[in-house]
Amino acid sequence: MIRRPNSGLSRRSLLACAAAAGLTPLVAGAGKPPRGLRWVAGDHHVHTKYSGSADAPYRIEQHVERAAGFGLGWLVVTDHPGPAHRSHGLARSLDDLRRARADHPDMQLFQGIEWRVPAGEHATLFTAPGPHEASLLADFEARFDTGLNDSVGSGAAGQAEAVRALDWLSAQVRAGLAPMALCILNHPSRAGTYGPAELRALRDAGAIVIGMEGAPGGQANGIPAADGGVGGDRGSYGRGPFATSYRGYPDEAYRTYGGFDWLTATVGGMWDAMLAEGLPWWITASSDAHKVFGERWRSGGPPGADGSYPDPVIDPSPGAAGGFWPGQYSRTHVGVTGGGPLAVMRALRDGRVWVDHGHLVDAVAVSVGSATLGEVATVDRGDGIDADITVTLASRDNANGDRPRLRRVDVIAGPVTGRAAPDARTAPGTRVVGSYDVDEAGGTVTLRHRFGDVREPFYVRLRGTDGNVSARDSIEPRPDPSGDADPWRDLWFYTNPVFVDVS
Repeated sequence: MIRRPNSGLSRRSLLACAAAAGLTPLVAGAGKPPRGLRWVAGDHHVHTKYSGSADAPYRIEQHVERAAGFGLGWLVVTDHPGPAHRSHGLARSLDDLRRARADHPDMQLFQGIEWRVPAGEHATLFTAPGPHEASLLADFEARFDTGLNDSVGSGAAGQAEAVRALDWLSAQVRAGLAPMALCILNHPSRAGTYGPAELRALRDAGAIVIGMEGAPGGQANGIPAADGGVGGDRGSYGRGPFATSYRGYPDEAYRTYGGFDWLTATVGGMWDAMLAEGLPWWITASSDAHKVFGERWRSGGPPGADGSYPDPVIDPSPGAAGGFWPGQYSRTHVGVTGGGPLAVMRALRDGRVWVDHGHLVDAVAVSVGSATLGEVATVDRGDGIDADITVTLASRDNANGDRPRLRRVDVIAGPVTGRAAPDARTAPGTRVVGSYDVDEAGGTVTLRHRFGDVREPFYVRLRGTDGNVSARDSIEPRPDPSGDADPWRDLWFYTNPVFVDVS
């Protein structure tokens, strides 16, 4: 076990950090975790035959059935905008979603889009089900998607337009056109277009953007060509930098690390820089399912003049594909109270989220004092507080036919130092404060990490690994090799943070 003291914490309280920024953090409010907390896995990023760029062949029902088979309880359809998608694809896909909702009453199914963000890249944007869910998204596409509206701009003007888009959507929610809307930035450093200042501006705009994909979809892209894969990079990373990329990111930002985005995987990096402000910025994982590895489906053709979308057909020569079905590999687990779609959305908004790859573990439970993921615990200055962790190890084989083995759990903590400069992208005080080997092959593992003599506010988050690539003497995840990165051989889980304030 590695233990290092926390140091350099701010003298300002955690909640004062948000107040000074003019924001109310979604994590605010210490106290006991919600009663009846239930964890439900899902996926916020999948594509169907309605995708505006015709880059996915599948029926909505195919995704829903596969998601249910892999144990998911919620799913967001996020097709690419386009003229046909806006004019009739959204309405047609909503018809299919409503049928799927009737056929799968235990699943929460959402309609969304993959928004092409002005001066950014892509983002999941979705609303709660309601009478305006398709029309509101169609209106948003026409106004603010870079593929449909050339006037949205780039650079500083584009960033301002992205903020205006979120403010506009927030106003529609306040006007009652949707009960709630959320946005999650997808594959955030794949092209490096989300610079630190833009990430902060998007977070602060309209209370809509809640975080980013900590791990992108398209994980099967790393399967070697000799094994029938694409032989590329996990998540289709390794492309940048581009002319539009933020120049402050190093070359290693354009890689994945154990399948996770560089912004997330780097201890003391960009994610931690956001968390060190004491404000909400959560991570998720998704499939980004376009074409699924090992499947033989291809598109049935473009939309017809009547607005119809042909069903997929079997392709006799499908070629390699880099995706997985929703829930087959990547899972985003949300802690819900009650039922219904708003329970899922509130859990995402409030950061009660942990993610895993390859069904590495069955469950992760974290409490710091009386708080759980996304919440704030309080401790008297000079007292100690415990992080209690229970991990339920994998009890069944995953979709690759393996029984994953968790080998290590890392406890990561850092000081909350308040509002940072717009371009700040490091949190120097954040580090691995405890590392615990796991020898058990089944059942549960219970860990306790003690934070003693707490003087200043901080946050704590977890990650775990199967240790196949990250060895004990090299604790950090390694960059995934191009062309030969079997995703089933390098599995991790990550949790969102718990914050600790000092009274």
